[in-house]
Amino acid sequence: MLSVVENCFSPRTAAFFDLDKTVIAKSSTLTFSKSFYQGGLINRRAVLRTAYTQFVFLAGGADHDQMERMREYLSALCKGWNVQQVKEIVAETLHDLIDPIIYDEAATLIEEHHTAGRDVVIVSTSGAEVVEPIGELLGADRVVATRMVVGDDGCFTGEIEYYAYGPTKAEAVRALAVSEGYDLSRCYAYSDSVTDVPMLESVGHPHAVNPDRALRREATLREWPILVFNRPVRLKQRLPAFSMPPRPALVAAAAVGAAAVTAGLVWYASRRRTAGAALPG
Repeated sequence: MLSVVENCFSPRTAAFFDLDKTVIAKSSTLTFSKSFYQGGLINRRAVLRTAYTQFVFLAGGADHDQMERMREYLSALCKGWNVQQVKEIVAETLHDLIDPIIYDEAATLIEEHHTAGRDVVIVSTSGAEVVEPIGELLGADRVVATRMVVGDDGCFTGEIEYYAYGPTKAEAVRALAVSEGYDLSRCYAYSDSVTDVPMLESVGHPHAVNPDRALRREATLREWPILVFNRPVRLKQRLPAFSMPPRPALVAAAAVGAAAVTAGLVWYASRRRTAGAALPG
């Protein structure tokens, strides 16, 4: 159990959650492939390939090189997609596709952190068009997600505006700590991937969730708690247990603390300007 509600005079705190395989049981982006096919955005061959990519992602965890290959594939795949159409497809199918794969253990943790007075922040490498609606569904206070450049025609250009991956996630966490007044030494973080070690080590209470082999080794060496989530459950099946108090509108924080981290983010993202889309994370 988490600690009781924090003293109102204490510094603010937050719980930072990776999304894929940490809060939900699959890749958030790849889960929508069938819906994108039905919407005419991808063909049958692409559906089959994304199904295989989903399998690779779930089979023991994707390493950095595999994540890069998935990113490059998905970047090429979604170049030219109409952003408004993507948002509409996600909104129409969100509950059917995402609600059944939310881990019960993660939903419980989110509720406990809120009860303890902590903000909940989803930090995901997947695209904002997918992550923000999921964050709203979960009752998250903020979302940090990859953002793509959108052309004058309202379509993705294939370039990255902000890439939420690896060290950049940690930069975003630190920037939020400055802008929101979080005491990182008292904050929590959860992830399944070794690529999120920079984010995990930036808080006082890191947790490995369903960790890949490399993160399991790292967590064992550092004596970080290792959690196993394996009970996906629809949120409505948890009601009234899973009930969010009235909260301000979810804040998209992909570029939070720009003054503090712009230089680092531009350098990191510029190395990937030729690619660009959401990927599992």
